[in-house]
Amino acid sequence: MSLRHRLEYAAFRVLRAVLGVLPEALALRCGAGLGLLVGSVLRIRRRVVDEHLAFVFPQKDGAWRRRVARASYAHLGREAVMLFRMGSWSDGELVARTRLEGAEHVDAALAEGRGAVVLTGHLGNWEVAGAGLAARGVALDVVGKGMANRRFEEDLFEARRRLGMRVIEMSQAPKGVLRSLREGRATAIVADQNMHRNGIFVPFFGRLAATARGPALFALRAGVPVLFGYALAEEGRRRGYVLHAEPFEYEATGDLEADVQTLMAAYHARLEDVIRRVPEQYFWQHKRWKTRPPFESGEPSDGTSGGTGAARPG
Repeated sequence: MSLRHRLEYAAFRVLRAVLGVLPEALALRCGAGLGLLVGSVLRIRRRVVDEHLAFVFPQKDGAWRRRVARASYAHLGREAVMLFRMGSWSDGELVARTRLEGAEHVDAALAEGRGAVVLTGHLGNWEVAGAGLAARGVALDVVGKGMANRRFEEDLFEARRRLGMRVIEMSQAPKGVLRSLREGRATAIVADQNMHRNGIFVPFFGRLAATARGPALFALRAGVPVLFGYALAEEGRRRGYVLHAEPFEYEATGDLEADVQTLMAAYHARLEDVIRRVPEQYFWQHKRWKTRPPFESGEPSDGTSGGTGAARPG
C-alpha cells in the first residue's frame, strides 16, 4: 500500500472518530459543512454536477440548479456522517431509525425460497437501505465494488458485515450472486454506475447510459423476482429514513438480450422518477454518461440500441 493511501486512511479514521462522538445534530452540521466545502470551495466534481443538472433540468433556472448542487454536496456530507455512526448501531436502532414501505413486496418476493434481486442506486443512503432490510431479518447479500485504496474497501465491507449483510466482491459476482439466489437470499446491486466496457445502453433522462448487464442477467437466469429498493433521508432532530421496496413486473420472452435491455431500461425509468422528486439526494458527482455508444457522433441520442462504447472525458 502506498504512503498516500496510508495517510488518506489515517485521516479518515481521525475524522470518523471525531464525528462519531459529537452529538448527532452537531455532527450532521459538520458533515454538511464539509460537503459544501468540497463542492463550493474546493469544487471537486462541481463542473460534472453542474453539467448534469443543466442537462437533466433544462427548464430550471441557474439559481435553482445551484441550490440543488449545493444541497447534493451537503447531503453527501451528512450521509457520510451517518455511515460513520451507524456501524455500531444495533438491529433495534436500525429498525427505529427506518420506516419500511413495501414490506409485503419483500415478503412476497422471498416467500417461494428462490431469492430475489434488489436493484438500487446512488440515491438517498444506499447503505442504510441494505442495513435496514437486514435488521428486519431479511437474508441479504450485497455486491461490493473494489476501491483504489484497499483500506477503505476493507473498512466498508467489514461495516456491512457488522450490520448483518454478506458481501459478494465484484470479481466473484457471477458465481456468488447465483449461489446467493439458490440459497433463497436477496441480493442487492447498485446498478446505476457507468460501464466502461461490455455494457448495454439504456435511456436515462433521455440520453443513453452505459449500463451493466449483470443485474438483469442474474434475475432472468435464476427466474427470481426483482425489487427496486432505496432509502430516502428524512429531516429532523434525529436522522431517519424511509425505506422503499417496490416490485418489478417482468416476463421473460426467451430473447435474453432483449429481456436484459427491457429490465434495465425499466429500472432506470423507475430511478429517474424518484430522482426528479428528490434531486438533492442523488449522487450527481458520478460521471454517469461518460461512456458513449460507438454510433453516437457527439449529440445525445434517445435511442435504445445496445452495444459497447469507448470512454471519453466528461
